[in-house]
Amino acid sequence: MGFTRAELESFRDVEVPDLLPGPGQDLRLLFVGINPGLWTAATQSHFARPGNRFYPALLAAGIIEHPLDPSAGMTDEDRAVLRRRGIGITNVVRRATARADELTTEELRAGGARLRRLVAERKPLVVAIAGVTAYRTAFGERRAGVGEQPERWGTSRVFVVPNPSGLNAHQTVDTLATAYAEAARAAGVVGQGRGD
Repeated sequence: MGFTRAELESFRDVEVPDLLPGPGQDLRLLFVGINPGLWTAATQSHFARPGNRFYPALLAAGIIEHPLDPSAGMTDEDRAVLRRRGIGITNVVRRATARADELTTEELRAGGARLRRLVAERKPLVVAIAGVTAYRTAFGERRAGVGEQPERWGTSRVFVVPNPSGLNAHQTVDTLATAYAEAARAAGVVGQGRGD
């Protein structure tokens, strides 16, 4: 499945629904992107752009056991695999853009407040926010670095993990997997020996 540039542009500002476990299912690990890209909006599937390293990194970390390729859209079974493992996916800002740097500081801060409300409601064990620059802006933590943050959000531990976008060129699937596995171990999604 492919899209022309004009087709992708038609998905600008479209929102992508959160992928969350249903009633009666635990939310153990909530991954948080900055905002949907245009391909993600077109397929209504998080981290869907071909070449995005999110799902290959989840596989390498042992968070999922089989490859997922949502570039043509996630299947119901793909979503069920994540939900059964207690994994959710959301974004700081809900509207789609071609690049995250199109977002305003005000949008990131408002999205950060919405995310804190979602976390207070769903109480994941771990929140893993993919993108240190967006985290610093959205939550006013100018000195924050990658890794576990000192402050919990209620009962939820907070990790900042590297963004899997191809624009984040100095990260590899292996370095992403190491960071994601650390958050997943804290959430009990993978065992202590997996993902190393």
